[in-house]
Amino acid sequence: MYVPATTQPTAAAAPLAPAEIAGGTSPTAASLFASPPGTTASAHISLRVRGLDLNVLAGHTAGVAGSLRSRSESAGELAGLVVRLQALTPRGWRTLASDATGRRGRFRVRYTPSRIGSRLVRLAVADATGERTARRLLGRLEVYRLAGASWYGGGGTLACGGELTSSTLGVANKTLPCGTEVTLRYDGRTVTVPVIDRGPYVAGREFDLTEATKRALGFGSTGDVWSTR
Repeated sequence: MYVPATTQPTAAAAPLAPAEIAGGTSPTAASLFASPPGTTASAHISLRVRGLDLNVLAGHTAGVAGSLRSRSESAGELAGLVVRLQALTPRGWRTLASDATGRRGRFRVRYTPSRIGSRLVRLAVADATGERTARRLLGRLEVYRLAGASWYGGGGTLACGGELTSSTLGVANKTLPCGTEVTLRYDGRTVTVPVIDRGPYVAGREFDLTEATKRALGFGSTGDVWSTR
């Protein structure tokens, strides 16, 4: 049963600086690496990440910055190597964007996704001979869109089954199938919850957050959230 909230609207949240990476690594994805995540595939060079933004709105730029390091080579010898940002696809790793290292081995790879969704991404580098290689798992690239949201509480029966309580995590949506997982981001916080109910029935709103989901996100009464659905 849908019970609309009666609190007053608040302003939409502004996108903040990158926060933690949501999601994990599946055994299938991890098995594609020659070495464990975060380590190198070569004893000669290593990949160091100094800046990372993998939570962006579609049409905005994601990026990763860092540098190559080597115990046996000078910084100048690490210049001109191509560092690739790659995404895992059903056919293997596909390069999204790349950047050549500067004279100190520094790089900054930028990528502007056009579609919402979630993909496992990594950095990979190799020279022409294949002797100096390194790979590093970054996590998931989460690409969102803006969606109007509100929240609701109370009790009663949920349209997808079960009972609504103050600890129930989930969202109401008019069209997404019951059980569909939705990743939402607001004010630097991210949660992934299922569709458990129907609603909201107010123009301009796509999701109704349960009380527990609202608390997890630090959400107000109404506003825009970032959504991967």
